[in-house]
Amino acid sequence: MHRKRSGSFKFTDAIVPSGESSRSEESPPNICKTEKLDGDDEEMNIFPYVSNGWISVIGRRRVMEDAVAVAEILDSSYHFFGVYDGHGGSDVANACRDQLHRRVEAGIGGCDGGIVDWNKVMRYCFMKMDEEVGGGSGCGGEIIHDVGKAMSVNTVGSTAMAVVVGKEAIVVANCGDSRTVLCRDTIVVPLSRDHKPDLPDERQRVEAAGGRIINWNGYRVLGVLDTSRSIGDHYLKPFVISEPEVCIYERSESDSFLIIASDGLWDVMTNEFACEIVRSCFDGNFTTMFPDNTNFVPQTITTTPTTAASASEAAALLAELAMARGSKDNITVIVVDLNKPSISNN
Repeated sequence: MHRKRSGSFKFTDAIVPSGESSRSEESPPNICKTEKLDGDDEEMNIFPYVSNGWISVIGRRRVMEDAVAVAEILDSSYHFFGVYDGHGGSDVANACRDQLHRRVEAGIGGCDGGIVDWNKVMRYCFMKMDEEVGGGSGCGGEIIHDVGKAMSVNTVGSTAMAVVVGKEAIVVANCGDSRTVLCRDTIVVPLSRDHKPDLPDERQRVEAAGGRIINWNGYRVLGVLDTSRSIGDHYLKPFVISEPEVCIYERSESDSFLIIASDGLWDVMTNEFACEIVRSCFDGNFTTMFPDNTNFVPQTITTTPTTAASASEAAALLAELAMARGSKDNITVIVVDLNKPSISNN
């Protein structure tokens, strides 16, 4: 496929280049920003479509605290995917589901001259989301939903994984231990890292702020929370922060699909295994084991029925396999097919 490079984005600092080999899970892509390039006025016409399917199930938990958002933003210029894994209740996850993509859309739309500093946009949106669920400076520790219901959120929080897919780039902003993985041909590329308290840099940050990491059924901040970054959880600040790590990945023709999921999936399977399952599903070698089970009803937004059905079935199959492997958490999975669909002339 020929690329026309007018008005395209320049990737600076340490982006994940499309020709680079897979990174280890301990070495995630670095933070960077994008700037618009000067150039001629040729039309950009690469990677304009994506298809996706998603599923979110309660699993073996008594309550559902995961939330998911799938939206087209800025007149379908970008596709937004969000996975929010709540803890202490579902209020913060649901607030992120309802609001974060709108904040990101406003942030992108407010950039001067079409220049998008993704670091700045994502960090600002996550900060404002965190302030909103904490009540900001005048709400006394309450958040107010559109229906006017106020609730205390001092001990409620959520991870936040926001993925924006554009024509030339994939932007991943992660706060917590949900995860995004890219499959490029047969190469598996993690686009985020899990913010676990025992990571050396996270431990150092927490301890520098006066907190402690305690091994209490796993490493936890103050012996309570098993992730070192989240939206909400204001009773654990300043040790638990809402600042996301941002990765920008330049799209390549060899990109196959994304898997965006909560730790209910990743706790029981590796990146490589999950990608192999999706790849096999796309090839028609696997189908959902329980097509009539109402607990496994995948949701689909599609540009072409065939690819969307595959993405939807792949998401459902991953959730089923996670349950079969003993996952004890809510499970949310989004599968995004990055291959441009074929368009029939008939």
